[in-house]
Amino acid sequence: MSITAPSPVGSPALNDLDGLEASAVRVLPTWRSVCNLSDLEPEWGEAALLDGRQIALFRLSTGEVFAVDQRDPATEAHVMARGIVGSRGDRPTIASPLHKQVYDLRTGERLDGEGAPLAAFPARVVDGIVQIAA
Repeated sequence: MSITAPSPVGSPALNDLDGLEASAVRVLPTWRSVCNLSDLEPEWGEAALLDGRQIALFRLSTGEVFAVDQRDPATEAHVMARGIVGSRGDRPTIASPLHKQVYDLRTGERLDGEGAPLAAFPARVVDGIVQIAA
């Protein structure tokens, strides 16, 4: 499911702001509603399609929600939602289901060696709805 909210940029209220304030509003992320929190099982990934891009969503047992690119940077296969959820210290991680490369769910940084990072997106829950900044 994808719901698009109108962007505040270009709204009449912005015309009342001076240039600096209007500029600050334009750099704020646009939050997109993706699914209900209840659609996500703890410690398990789900894939979502957002504007033609596949996103992997994860809900941890702590209640935190993360969003990363569904495309595995090492193989370019769209499989990350089927990865293995874990942690390295206090860092939540996802391991690719293909070759087990480990990525930080917060930043997308690869933790087990050299290689391309995994794209990570800000995620939040508002009134039981998972939203991604895109």
